[in-house]
Amino acid sequence: MNLEALRPHAHRVLRDAAIPELPNHYSGKVRENYDLPDGSRILISTDRLSAFDRILCAIPFKGQVLTQTARFWFEQTADICPNHVISYPDPNVVIGKRLDILPVEIVVRDYLAGTTGTSILTLYKAGQREMYGVTLPDGMRDNQRLPHPIITPTSKEFDGGHDAPLTPAEILERGLLTKAQWEQLSAYALALFARGQKMAAERGLILADTKYEFGTDAEGRIILADEVHTPDSSRYWRAASFQARFEAGAKPESFDKDFVRSWVAARCDPYKDEIPEIPQELILGTAAVYIEAYETITGQRFTLPEGEGPVLDRVRANLRPWFTR
Repeated sequence: MNLEALRPHAHRVLRDAAIPELPNHYSGKVRENYDLPDGSRILISTDRLSAFDRILCAIPFKGQVLTQTARFWFEQTADICPNHVISYPDPNVVIGKRLDILPVEIVVRDYLAGTTGTSILTLYKAGQREMYGVTLPDGMRDNQRLPHPIITPTSKEFDGGHDAPLTPAEILERGLLTKAQWEQLSAYALALFARGQKMAAERGLILADTKYEFGTDAEGRIILADEVHTPDSSRYWRAASFQARFEAGAKPESFDKDFVRSWVAARCDPYKDEIPEIPQELILGTAAVYIEAYETITGQRFTLPEGEGPVLDRVRANLRPWFTR
C-alpha cells in the first residue's frame, strides 16, 4: 500500500470509542471494552498507538488490521483450541465471551531474540543460561534458532507491576495454575505456534515468537483470548533474507512498526517530556506497514473504504443492536 493511496484517508482514524449507550465501559491502552449482561464482552480496537506508557498518536486502519488479522488466525486455529470469539459486527469490533484471564502470560519462542527485560536474548546476554525452566547452550548468536520451540511464561501483573519470568515449577508452587491447567495451556500454545509457523512459512515468513493470553469460562474451560499471531503480538521475519542477514550479523527483515517510537525517543524523554507533533508522513508510513503485514500474513487484500464517514459513526451503527441488551 503506497502513501499516496493512503493520503485521502489520513483523517479516518478511531481515536476513541466511548459509546454511552453501552454498559460497563473499561478503557485500555488501545481497546475500549464493554461488559454486557449476558456474559459477553464488546472489544473495540481503536487506532491508538501506545508506547512509553502513554498514547503517542493514532494510526489509520491500525485497529482494523489487528482485529482482522486476529480473526484470520482465530478461524485458522479453531480446531486446535477454543477461542473467545462470538461474532464480528464491525471491522474494528469483536464480541467475545467474558473470561477470567489466567495470571500467566505465555510466549512461545523459536529464536534467540527480543529486546525487553524478560526476553531470552536480553537474559542470555546478561550471562544467564538457565531461564524459564530450560537450559540454553553457550555460544549462541543473536537471532539464532533454538534447538526447539520453548515456552517462556511470565507473571501477569494486573495492578501495573512489572511482569517477571517464571518456571513451570514456580507456576505450580505459587498456585498460579493447576498442573492440569499448565499441561493444557502448554499443549495449546505449542500446537498454535506450530500451526502459525507452518502457515507463515507458506507466506515467505518466519514466525519467530508470539504471545498468547488465555482465560477460563464459566465452566472452567481454557479459552484463547485477546489476539493471536498479529503483528503486535508476534515477531515475523522475512524468510528469503534471513540466513544471509544472520550470517552477516544483521537484524532480520521484519514488519518494523517502530518508526514512531524511535522518532519520539530521538527528540525527547518520552517518559517525562511533552511529545512533539508527529509528522503526517510518519503516521501514514506506519499505516502502510500495518496494511502490508495484514496482506502478507493472511494472503488477503486490504480494501480501502470509499466515501465512508467517521469510523466511530460506522462502529456505533453496527453496534446499535446491542444498545438495549
